[in-house]
Amino acid sequence: MSRGGHSEARRAFDVVVAGNAGVDTNVFLPAQGIDFEVEANFTENLDCAGQAGVYAARSYAALGFRTAFIGHVGDDWPGRMVKEAFAQDGIDTALLGHDPAGTARSVNLIYADGRRKNFYDGKGHFDLSVDLAACRALLAGAKLLHAHLANWTRTLLPLARELQVPIACDLQDIVALDDPYRADYLRQADILFASAVNHPDPAPLIRALFAAGPARLVICGMGAEGCTLGAREAGRVDIRHFPALDLPEPVVDTNGAGDSLAAGFLSSHVLKGLPLGEAILRGQLAARHACAQRATSARQITAAQLDALASRPPAAPGRRSR
Repeated sequence: MSRGGHSEARRAFDVVVAGNAGVDTNVFLPAQGIDFEVEANFTENLDCAGQAGVYAARSYAALGFRTAFIGHVGDDWPGRMVKEAFAQDGIDTALLGHDPAGTARSVNLIYADGRRKNFYDGKGHFDLSVDLAACRALLAGAKLLHAHLANWTRTLLPLARELQVPIACDLQDIVALDDPYRADYLRQADILFASAVNHPDPAPLIRALFAAGPARLVICGMGAEGCTLGAREAGRVDIRHFPALDLPEPVVDTNGAGDSLAAGFLSSHVLKGLPLGEAILRGQLAARHACAQRATSARQITAAQLDALASRPPAAPGRRSR
């Protein structure tokens, strides 16, 4: 695969990531917070190639897996930043299309402890489409489809199921279980990820997600509380909680943590065949590493770093945000 995105038409990839790619503008708020009584506040504002698609794709590439990306960017400076990031990591962009509305953007307010509030602009993703024949050829040699919630990605799910390519989907922060936008993903994904920010007890959420479709695994990220894994086999559902892990580096920016959790887990369990408990550990370590990186997707955990940390896992941290 050449670094410019011109792959051989039927090159086999370990993982195909599909979704939005864009630029994050991270606004680092002062420790004392914002004074809304005045017009201007002083913050540090940093741009980086981001969005779920970029973080996930760069995570797999950093771990040494052959990675292709399906998505869109605009003919603008954020689009060029995304293309440069993918080229730097050797991610195949043969199916990176054009969004006439521009490249997706986020403005993320980052608190002093690393927590965030996101303001997301997906540009034209509701109206975009992809070349399904080209996508079929790309998926035919893949071991995993990692889909995000850009509207057009739902058209890839039947292709992956027909080709028997495992489908993992990140549902983000679910508010309502009957949300029609997510219904296609619930009905077709094999592995689901979700933020439990709106569900203090994720067990009912996990059981509801199993009831909605064929998924065999559901992983709920719980920030400082760790994560919860639901596994279904032979009609039986097993739910296990895993406490958060700590690293010496402080939490400074939680953008990309959920994407790193997913990539760390999926690469370990689906691509390498590791047991669920070990894969969860590696996913948590990848996520915690991401939280120590400030305003960048370029320093995702490498295979060597992850192997070293997994061989001597750190203790639970008490209460840290992720």
